[in-house]
Formats: sequence, structure tokens, C-alpha cells
Amino acid sequence: MSLLNTIVAFIVALGVLIVVHEYGHYLVARLCRVKVLRFSVGFGRPLVTWRLGADRTEWVIAAVPFGGYVKMLDEREGPVEPAEAARAFNRQSVWRRFAIVIAGPLFNFAFAVLVYAGLFMYGLPEARPILAAPPPGTLAAASGVRAGDTVRAIDGEAIATWQELRWRMLQAALQRETVQLETINERGHINTATLDLRSFPSADVEADALERVGLRLYRPPLPAVLGQVVAGGAAQREGLEAGDRILRAAGTPVEDWEAFVNAIRAHPGVALKLSVERGGQTRDIEVVPDGVSAGGQRFGRIGAGPRQPEGYADKLIVRVQHGPLQALARAVAKTWDISVFSLKMLGKMLIGEVSWRHLSGPVTIADFAGQSASLGWVPYITFLALISISLGVLNLLPIPLLDGGHLMYYAIEIIKGRPVSERFMELGQRVGLALLLVMMAFAFYNDLNRLLTG
Repeated sequence: MSLLNTIVAFIVALGVLIVVHEYGHYLVARLCRVKVLRFSVGFGRPLVTWRLGADRTEWVIAAVPFGGYVKMLDEREGPVEPAEAARAFNRQSVWRRFAIVIAGPLFNFAFAVLVYAGLFMYGLPEARPILAAPPPGTLAAASGVRAGDTVRAIDGEAIATWQELRWRMLQAALQRETVQLETINERGHINTATLDLRSFPSADVEADALERVGLRLYRPPLPAVLGQVVAGGAAQREGLEAGDRILRAAGTPVEDWEAFVNAIRAHPGVALKLSVERGGQTRDIEVVPDGVSAGGQRFGRIGAGPRQPEGYADKLIVRVQHGPLQALARAVAKTWDISVFSLKMLGKMLIGEVSWRHLSGPVTIADFAGQSASLGWVPYITFLALISISLGVLNLLPIPLLDGGHLMYYAIEIIKGRPVSERFMELGQRVGLALLLVMMAFAFYNDLNRLLTG
């Protein structure tokens, strides 16, 4: 993925999510008959400006893309004509102000729900939850999990895909719960395995929880023949092509695809000499795997997949589709689960159970935007839905300067029967600014650390 494509994917992601969020504020403000003066995507100097509607609202694209705002008529920010005083934001009832402010985050959640509902209706091919042999000494090995077992349910809830299994195990690891896996083998025998995650280290919850527990995805042996080459990856850059058979890696014979993958993973950013058979001829190709970090480890990746024999995917892949109502219900549940999980992660960061190194800034988000875009439209819009949920959760935190801070003020006003004092709001603004600066500092530090250490 080139730097230009990463930048474009990041800017598009920012633009979509900012418009979704701010349009929530804008739409509800209009429904409440509040006059909107400006709808801005970005901050700073306007690059493009046009006026629309009876109120001649300014629609602006500004120079700094990290955010946006909806400016409404407000007597606290300047003089207001007596004829329009009733349309000022500060003149609205506390319930209307509450609705206008909360609409932004709610639109972020609604966007995610629509994306997930569309994907559930469209149906995506996903890996079946078939387990490989667990490594010795892991919880899965101790519980009796065997190679070839298919997970049918976790704690009585049906599981259809590997992604569902991963998500449920991640939640259980964060909560340090004991879970029961119901599995079925190729002979139809049903077994129950109990995994005690009460001692699972929360600091590792964002690493591969399944790998730590010992649950691995089953992959039948495949020959080391390239079936696909990802555009822009190390394999394509060095001239590898679909149909190439890998004979040796660093002088060591390659028996199957797994051995080839292990060789690539062991050489992040280091030149690796490959002996390749193409068209009956053998040639040497030197490839430098891209370095990727995950779970505190660094490994190599070249952007290539194996050639799969006919019928291979039928056993390992399942396509799950749902009707409109069921898809919508599952989308709402998924959005809710991710939101609650995000809040729990933030809570554990505050009490020190989860490291602040998991907090990501714009550089990491841009990297993920580029990577997801390179994989296709489905991973990219899934990434947008996930970031939209994160944006909604962040904005609902009771921190002054964020939407959640304003909602906190309005909640106090509802209870007390009168607005909070200007002095209280001023102190709140200072505290909120300090908190946001600390969070931004951690996020930028983590971004720089990832860049410097790979």
C-alpha cells in the first residue's frame, strides 16, 4: 500500500465520519428550528465555501481535516436580531439542546448499524470455527480440545464463524470469565471444553487472545504454490507471480505452505532468498518481507496467498446471510457489544489493568485505513463502522469540550432546574482541555513508538 493511497484512504475515512457526526447535529438542530450558520468539515482556513438554503448556511471544507463543527445562532457568541432570537440555540429548552448535542454520536452509531446490517444481508465468506491442534501447555490443550473439532457454541450461544469465536473469546478474556465451548468432531461426537480465563492478563487482551489460550484455526496442508499476489505487497514488488512454486527459502527446502509462511514470518525487513519454480524453470528471487507488529511481536509478510485446490474452500468457508430484520437486529447487537467493549477497555486503562499503549492516534488509524482499503471495499467500510463506533463512544465521555461534557451540563441543569454557572463551565473547559491533551499526548507517543520500533 503506497503512502499516497494510505493518505487518500485516511482522508476519505475522516471526511465520511466527520460528515456523519456533524450532520446529526445539523439535522436535529434544523428539526428544532435552530438557525445553523455554518457546517464545517475540518478546522482553520476555509478552502471551499458555498451557501445553501433559506438561511444561507455556509458549507465549508477547511484546511485542517481532524474534526468539524456545526455553528448555530447563539446569543452568547454575538449579537442576534430580535426577530431571530427564538431560533438561537441558547434560547431552546434543555431537552432540545440535549437532543441536538447527542444526535452527533447517535448518528455515528446509526452509521455503524447500517453498515453491519448491509454486510449481514449481503453475506460474506468467513472461516468456519474449525480448530487446529492446540499447542502443549495451553488452556485449550488442557481442556481436551482436539484438531478438527468445530466450535458450535460458546456458553450456549451458537457460533457460526471464526470471527464470532474470536470476538466472544476477546470479551471473555477482558472480563476474565470461564467459558464453555461446545464442539463437534468429524464423526458427529459432541464435546464440551471449559476454558478458565479468570487469570488471563488484561494487559494482553488486545494481542491474539485465541493464540494465547491455544485456539488456532485449522488449515489443511497446502503445497507452497502462490495462488494470489496482493497489489503493492512485497511479493509483487520483487516479481513473484501466481502459480510460482516455492522450492527453498534461505537454502532450506519448503515442504508446504505453512513452512513457507513460517520462513516469511521469521524475516521481517530482512532479505530472504527464495528458489522458485516457474514454467518448468528454477530461478532465485530475493524478497524483503514487510515488517508487521502484533501482540508485542514483529513478523514478516509479503502479501501472497496459497493456491487452493477445488473444493478446498467448501470445507473451511461458510457464507452467512440474514434477512433484513434479523440483519438489523444483529447489527444493533454488534454495535452495542463493540461500544460496551470499548468503554470497558477505557475503564481498565484508567485503573491500570490495560496498558495505555493500546491507545491509537491518527498515524495508526491512517495505517489501518490504508491496509483495509488495500484489501477491498468490504474491509474498508467495516473499518469505517468500527472507527465510527469509537468516535461515538469517545464523544459521549463526560469530558468538557466533548459532546458528553455538554450532556453532563444539561443533565445537571435538568436535576437542578437551572443552568450551571459560567464559572463552573469555565473550570470544566480547562479540565476537559487538560484531559484531552493528555490523551492526545499518549496517542501521539504510541504512534511514534510504533513508527520507530516497527
